[in-house]
Amino acid sequence: MTDAAPDQTPTPAGARTPNPWIVAAAVVVPTFMEVLDTTIANVALRYIAGGLSASNNDSEWVITSYLAANATILPISGWLSARLGRRNYFLGSIAVFTIASGLCGIAGSLEELILFRIIQGLAGGGLQPSSQAILLDAFPPAKQGAAMTMFAIAGLVAPVVGPTLGGYLTVYYNWRWIFYINIPIGALGLLASWKMVEDPAYLKATTADLRRRPLNLDYIGLGLLVLGVSCWEVLLSKGQEWDWYNDPTWRAQAMAIGFGASLVLLVAHSLRSADPLVNVRPLANRNFAACSLIIFCVYAVLYGSSTTLPGLLQTLFSYDAYASGLVLSPSGIGSVVMLLVAGTLLGRGVDARYLIVAGLLLMAAGSYWMAVMNLEISPFQVIWPRVVTFMGISLLFAPITVAAFQGIPRELRGAAVGLFALLRNEGGSVGTSLAKTFEQRRAQFHSVRVGDFLDAYNPHVNEFLEQSRSAFLQITGDPAASDLASVQVLEALRTQQAESLAFFDDFWLFSVVSLSLIALVFLMQPSVAEKGAHIAAE
Repeated sequence: MTDAAPDQTPTPAGARTPNPWIVAAAVVVPTFMEVLDTTIANVALRYIAGGLSASNNDSEWVITSYLAANATILPISGWLSARLGRRNYFLGSIAVFTIASGLCGIAGSLEELILFRIIQGLAGGGLQPSSQAILLDAFPPAKQGAAMTMFAIAGLVAPVVGPTLGGYLTVYYNWRWIFYINIPIGALGLLASWKMVEDPAYLKATTADLRRRPLNLDYIGLGLLVLGVSCWEVLLSKGQEWDWYNDPTWRAQAMAIGFGASLVLLVAHSLRSADPLVNVRPLANRNFAACSLIIFCVYAVLYGSSTTLPGLLQTLFSYDAYASGLVLSPSGIGSVVMLLVAGTLLGRGVDARYLIVAGLLLMAAGSYWMAVMNLEISPFQVIWPRVVTFMGISLLFAPITVAAFQGIPRELRGAAVGLFALLRNEGGSVGTSLAKTFEQRRAQFHSVRVGDFLDAYNPHVNEFLEQSRSAFLQITGDPAASDLASVQVLEALRTQQAESLAFFDDFWLFSVVSLSLIALVFLMQPSVAEKGAHIAAE
């Protein structure tokens, strides 16, 4: 079939036609704010638990509730946008998100905070797909690569800034300020979007037509979506704590069964329904399916590395939340540079597939560089592998977005944007959970393997214990205490080495995943953005 070009309906006389770059700036601000909130609270969970008299494990629901609500609304954002009007839906999402952020800041208990985070997530879930659709309609085909570059700045820089900003506000002010900071940003974004954003003619006509019809909400699809996403997010968040499928209480198994059954029924219902709430038909397009799987895995690497590296620095190098965030921040500079490079190359007609492959290679190289590190590294040595990794992610972000949506007809664009955003969001959840689980399992493995060589027949072990015993004896004067202290030091070293190897194994995994994704690029059709042209798919 032939993909539809972006709407080219002549603008009626007297209609305002704002500069598309001003529109881009207006919609990027609230999108940045929403993406920022996916990571800004991660470093503050311990402080939130203490401030609200809750356990550290229970405080993780602050993250889980937000992601679950966010993921629930993403696939139906196109449906809501079409019926409410995209501009109305976008402005309403900003307003509710900002108000919910203020309520999170004044929450007096963990239960209140979780409730307000759910509201925040439901409102914020509509910001990413709506802003992306607005950018696609505001720019002509030849400049959509540059438009996606603007969107990518919010999508990639915000997770980098989140831990640093959250750590700074938490350490030097109060954890509540990680929510209060959204109020002025949200007010600014709401005002700018209200002034500059306007629905295109075809969308106004669609909305007017739908409003004349009776409301026909797909309750079955909505129920299956809520059940499936909720089970999935709870399983990812609590799976390791529950020992996954070995859970004797069957909570993890129940969540897995609920997710699997809901997913199968939801897909079957979507294919059989004439107007489904969640439309999976865009996945029939080869480019869109390949790009969706790639972006899912890319965001798994992005969020997995963004949680693994701070854990490494805080656990083994004794960095506080703010210091570890500072190590992550310089990667944002390389990200912005590569986003601009990608936008320029797309505008000059470079095939998006080449840029995607180059980005995946940089991701693999950066992760491999980090995987071969050791405990003798300095902060400066940690910065560069992360810079390379994020340069790769930034290089492929705009090309993969353009390649995905150029193969989608206009009537399916809303559904495609929602699905793409859902998979991107869920990739981050999977990456975070997978990195945590893999690190803990590999730590157990390495602890056993390192311990294999620590026996009484190893001369190096005996030499170390003798030297340690002598040093402690001079301090304590107690032979028994010196023997115990020397063994404890050896055990601490074994644990430290095992944990470091486990953390570095995470980066090995990220490197392998990045390289494996290159095979999917060969399944894609050429994706070249030319002036006035659009891509034809077979």
